Amino acid sequence: MSYVIPSEFVTKMVDAGESKIFMATRDALIRAYMAGAILAIAAVFAVTVSVQTGSPILGAALFPVGFCILYLMGFDLLTGVFVLTPLALFDRRPGVTGIIILKHWGIIFLGNFAGALTVAFLMAIVFTYGFSIPPNDVGQVIAHIGENRTLGYKEYGAAGMLTIFIRAVLCNWMVSLGVVGAMISTSVSGKVIAMWMPVMLFFAMGFEHSIVNMFLFPSALIMGGNFSVMDYLIWNEIPVVLGNLVGGISLTGLTLYTTHLKTGPKRSFN
Repeated sequence: MSYVIPSEFVTKMVDAGESKIFMATRDALIRAYMAGAILAIAAVFAVTVSVQTGSPILGAALFPVGFCILYLMGFDLLTGVFVLTPLALFDRRPGVTGIIILKHWGIIFLGNFAGALTVAFLMAIVFTYGFSIPPNDVGQVIAHIGENRTLGYKEYGAAGMLTIFIRAVLCNWMVSLGVVGAMISTSVSGKVIAMWMPVMLFFAMGFEHSIVNMFLFPSALIMGGNFSVMDYLIWNEIPVVLGNLVGGISLTGLTLYTTHLKTGPKRSFN
């Protein structure tokens, strides 16, 4: 059968986390760069579909194509390593420390951001014919997304900060299930279906994904969005990264690890 049972794929999760931690810095950067770029292209695709059809749900339904491509190619998103790498520490794998994990997270963050930023500049050229005309309809929509999801939270102060954090937690709960989904089948079609479902859900619900935002907000600034870099960092990227971290570890990584690998003692009725 192509289905891998939980006790087996959780072991694969721990092994994958350990492997990523000790990956060469060059390889980690390249894989992260490509993941950020491909996810950014998928975000452009989803927004374009939404604008062309007037149906945001259709854009959300098609967005996971980018997520599936990057994971089938073996590229890495920060949201995914948030889930997998801590498991190697919890499992006490040799040589795995908190400092090494933090270093790896930093490498993946930089690679993801560079990839997403590259696509932001390339698409800005497309949207404006080389900056010779105002942004097209898709570019204008992206600019407004940047405003709504920074200044929109800022308007509500602490309540806005709490909202963005919770949306980020919920986001990586779903996205990390997509990461795990790639491990629960040995067939390409099975992997794609398992990844597609939770990723579509997060995008349709408007949850906050730190890597998608690495494209959306720089792109929005280039397109003339009425907010600042500090607005983006304080009222989006930083709390979203923290929320993604909490959601991925607590709601997916630890729950699967503790109940399928480090299971509790069986009950006795004697």
